[in-house]
Amino acid sequence: MSQLELPLDWPADSSADVFLIGEANSRAVHMLEHRGAWPVMAAILTGPRKSGRSRLARIFASRTGGHVFDDAQSADETRLFHAWNLAQAQRTPLLIICDSPPPQWQVKLPDLRSRLAATPVLRIDPPDDTLIAELLGFWFARREIVAGPEVLEWLSKRTERSYVALLSTVEAIEDGLRGARSRRLTVPRARDILSEAKPPSSWDHKQQG
Repeated sequence: MSQLELPLDWPADSSADVFLIGEANSRAVHMLEHRGAWPVMAAILTGPRKSGRSRLARIFASRTGGHVFDDAQSADETRLFHAWNLAQAQRTPLLIICDSPPPQWQVKLPDLRSRLAATPVLRIDPPDDTLIAELLGFWFARREIVAGPEVLEWLSKRTERSYVALLSTVEAIEDGLRGARSRRLTVPRARDILSEAKPPSSWDHKQQG
């Protein structure tokens, strides 16, 4: 992973989960690959919804034999406490997924609070410019929609910079192409589909030109 400034597929095996790496998440991936430097056998992975954090965690668990504790901020604290302790006892890494790290979500159990305070935090940030285009292309390809670079660039400039908004735009276009003879997307076609769709907050109608 010598070119983390460029989005890469990790892992390369097409049959496995794919996680696109850009500036927004490369540090988190780097810390996962160097888990030997963690002070404890656990880490907290935070990031916006639809940022691929669960996908990244599955890849990590598959590679390391570790465990994942998802949606930690809503989970039973006793379960999380025992999972953290078990990871230390068995020397198997535990990845704790949450929207934001403590103390941004209140932990009532004192012993758990102290353990989480000692746990390193890995953050996925909102998507950068390059990652936005890569994600749009990736999600379109998964839906067998053909979108050239000019379409991806056009959409990238007109969609709110969040993972949820990007995915909403892709899903709106998929709905607009449902039943169409051609799955090839052009700029005029994308404009028409998004104009006819219910105006989501992710779509900036002021930049339709």
